[in-house]
Amino acid sequence: MRYDASGALIDTALPGIPLLSRGKVRDVYDLGDALLFIATDRLSAFDVVLPCGVPRKGEVLTQISLFWFDLLKDVPNHLLSADVTTREELKPYAKDLQGRSLIVRKAQVIPIECVVRGYLVGSGWKDYQKSGKVCGIELRSGYQQAEKLDEVLFTPTTKAAVGDHDMPIDFEGVVGIAGAEKAAAIRDLSLKVYSTARDYAAERGIIVADTKFEFGVIDGKVSLVDEVLTPDSSRFWLASEYKVGGSPVSLDKQFVRDYLETLDWDKQAPGPELPADVVEKTTGKYLEAYRMLTGKSL
Repeated sequence: MRYDASGALIDTALPGIPLLSRGKVRDVYDLGDALLFIATDRLSAFDVVLPCGVPRKGEVLTQISLFWFDLLKDVPNHLLSADVTTREELKPYAKDLQGRSLIVRKAQVIPIECVVRGYLVGSGWKDYQKSGKVCGIELRSGYQQAEKLDEVLFTPTTKAAVGDHDMPIDFEGVVGIAGAEKAAAIRDLSLKVYSTARDYAAERGIIVADTKFEFGVIDGKVSLVDEVLTPDSSRFWLASEYKVGGSPVSLDKQFVRDYLETLDWDKQAPGPELPADVVEKTTGKYLEAYRMLTGKSL
C-alpha cells in the first residue's frame, strides 16, 4: 500500500490476488467468485488523476454508497459484504481495507455512464449557453446557471478509459450499445433512483443537482454497480445557501474543480499538486456530506 504525505491512500497492492483494473479512484481485484472494490483516496478532476490524494475520501465514498444501497433496497445491486474479514485472503490487509472496500458480485457491466441532471450546471450549462441544448436535448430559453430544470434529464455518455474523456450520446446510441431492453431499463432506473435520492436529500438540506450511475447484469437482472450517489459521482449543494446565477456552495469535488479553474493548467495529465488547505477543506466537505445525509459522523 502507498500513502502520500497527507496520509491519503494512493495505491494498493495485494500480493497473490489478481488486480483486474486500476481506475481513477477504485482498484478492483479478482477474488474468484466475487470482486473486491477498494476506494482509494485518489482524486480525479477533468478526467485527470491528480498527484495528491484526499485523506478519508475513499472511506466516505464507500460508506455513502452503503447507505444508499440500504435505502434503495428495491433496486438490485452488486453488494455482497463490506466486511473484508469474511474472506481469509483479505484478513492480512484488513487494517488498510476495512471501511473503504466492498466485496461485490461479478456483473456484465453495461459500458454507459448514466448521467441524470436535475439542475442546469457544469458541462450542461456550457452546452446550453452555446446551443440552447444539453446533450442534444432542446431546452426552453431563459434558464440561468444552476437553475432547476423543468424536468429531469437522462444524458448518458460513453464510459472512457482512464485519461480519456466520456463522450455524450443520445438514447439511440445507448440502444446501439446495450440493446433496446437494457437501454430502457438503465434509463428508467437512473431516473427512479435519482428522484428517490433527490427527495430524501432535500429533507436533510442537500440538493442533488446531478449524478451518474453505472449498471451491470447480474443473474439476468439489471443492477446498480460501482459507487452510488457519492460526492465524487454527484453534485451536492447546500440548500440553505442555494441561489441561481452562479456556482452554488457544494459538498463535493466541485470545490477542487473551482480551484483548478484559477490555474494556468490545460486540463491534461499530469495534474497539479493541491495546496494543503484545499486538500483539508475537501476532506471536510466529503465528511459533512456523509453527516448530513446519514445523520451520523464518520
